[in-house]
Amino acid sequence: MKRIYKVVATVLLAISANSTFAQQNVQFSQYVFNGLAVNPAYAGYKEEWTAQVLYRTQWVNLPGAPKTGTLSIDGLTDFNRKNMGLGFQVTTDQLGPQKTFSAYANYSYRLRLDEYDTKRLCFGLGLGISQYSLTGDDLTYIDLDDQGIPVGTQSTMSPDLRFGVYYYSPNFYAGASVMDLFADYMATKLQGVDATFPVIKKTRHYYVTAGGLIQLNEKISWKPSFLVKDDFNGPTNLDLTSFLAYDNKVWLGASWRTGIKLWGQDHLKSNLRMADAYSILAQFYVSDRFRVGYAYDHSLNDLSSYEDGSHEISLSFSIPSRKRAEKVLSPRYF
Repeated sequence: MKRIYKVVATVLLAISANSTFAQQNVQFSQYVFNGLAVNPAYAGYKEEWTAQVLYRTQWVNLPGAPKTGTLSIDGLTDFNRKNMGLGFQVTTDQLGPQKTFSAYANYSYRLRLDEYDTKRLCFGLGLGISQYSLTGDDLTYIDLDDQGIPVGTQSTMSPDLRFGVYYYSPNFYAGASVMDLFADYMATKLQGVDATFPVIKKTRHYYVTAGGLIQLNEKISWKPSFLVKDDFNGPTNLDLTSFLAYDNKVWLGASWRTGIKLWGQDHLKSNLRMADAYSILAQFYVSDRFRVGYAYDHSLNDLSSYEDGSHEISLSFSIPSRKRAEKVLSPRYF
């Protein structure tokens, strides 16, 4: 009955890894430099108020492909004890006719673990709200009387809660977080849209990440990291990333993204292609406070024949504070 042409490829690909029609969380290749997007306990890590903007255009030249933008700022509330961090983040995401806008406030309580204050264990909470909308005019269909296609734009809003734990030292970090804690209790469809039209259904997401910094010589260091994401419906998603840095100013790296089967996921099809994409990444510290980053992704699945890769650019700037001008700030590489 329903035949959607303009965005059918994009929508099917977005949900193909799931046994339900789930709205997946946004994806960033530069997750190492965008910690607040995957863990609220990251707030205040740099110990200076830091603003960041990131824009990602995915699957270039594929109609209806995802486009994501995010703006965040985080820092400390007390530069003496440094035991509380705050972070604010807004994100917009568009997938074909479906749009999402979200805003979060994040709080982190930071426990000092050593005399020299080089190690901290942080616990974070994030509280936010998301607006989901679907524009029926952006769909192309042949049945003009199809009641499953909304007229105009339909939207709904729902709250969300996040929780995370984050540990760091000068040369290592590790974190775990859970997103969309209210997923099981919120409305899962747009207002006014027929219940048989599966557009919005949030699922709870779990993240585990870790990385390190290894000094190879006086000028060159190595920064490996990984990110695991799971919603217990589709394959577990794994990002493996490796950077080489020269003088801690120019960072060049690569990333491999793939699905893996964990937790006895017997419901998944045996012939799923797990390899997702590889990424080429570059980061340049214009100064100690200003960073520019870029990532290019190339798909490794059937989608590669229809699109021209994905591009992601980010900028961040740390704001100096007079209150801590006389204190030495340890370098922050995560």
